[in-house]
Amino acid sequence: MAEYVFVLSDDSQVPVVINSRRGLRNITIRPKFAPVREIHISKPWLVSDRAAIKFLESKQRWVESVFAKCPEKQAIYPNMELEFLGRRVLLVHDSTRHSNKFQILDDGTAQLIVGGDISMFPRRVRDFIKAEFLRELKNMIHSAPREFWPARIAVRDTTSRWGSCSSTGTMSFSWRLAFAPTDVMRYVVMHELAHKKHMDHSPEFWAEVRGLYGFGVERAKRWLAQNGAGLHALF
Repeated sequence: MAEYVFVLSDDSQVPVVINSRRGLRNITIRPKFAPVREIHISKPWLVSDRAAIKFLESKQRWVESVFAKCPEKQAIYPNMELEFLGRRVLLVHDSTRHSNKFQILDDGTAQLIVGGDISMFPRRVRDFIKAEFLRELKNMIHSAPREFWPARIAVRDTTSRWGSCSSTGTMSFSWRLAFAPTDVMRYVVMHELAHKKHMDHSPEFWAEVRGLYGFGVERAKRWLAQNGAGLHALF
């Protein structure tokens, strides 16, 4: 249970969850939308909770803007079409099945047949997409030279960033990139791989990104800036 609440300008209260981590150098803030709206703060072990809350208060305008961009959630239901990882998929429910089945029909239509109770339908669809996202993520990473590969890959549901690269070599990615065009997802992947050599956003870093990605980096960046919030509309 959160010990603190953060009051937004509309007087709504958002629970704040604070975690202390050894080895962490800076305070990081992560507004979350699902399953409930919360603010997660990670702080160095020796930094007090009071200092963390004060830092959060200094970022109020940014926090407000993040929550303001959060779209209303769209329901997931049988017989709807959902586009992810570059493919439009018809969602079908079959309560007699115990597992999911993905298939492509003779006419080229892609179907995901979801088994189990209808109450589990959205969760099973989400878990399938996350698993497919991880598979495609690994394929994209392995398309780059081995020297850029991360030591570890993590899939998260972050709201403040699409990807990150730690000094230990772990790379994290938001699984919601599955709903972006595949070239945009690939841009985020190459962006983080480039951090293996440049832990900054210097001209040398961007040159590395362009070398890994090829033509279209600015177009992909622009798409994320204009449409990124919409990737949180589902689940």
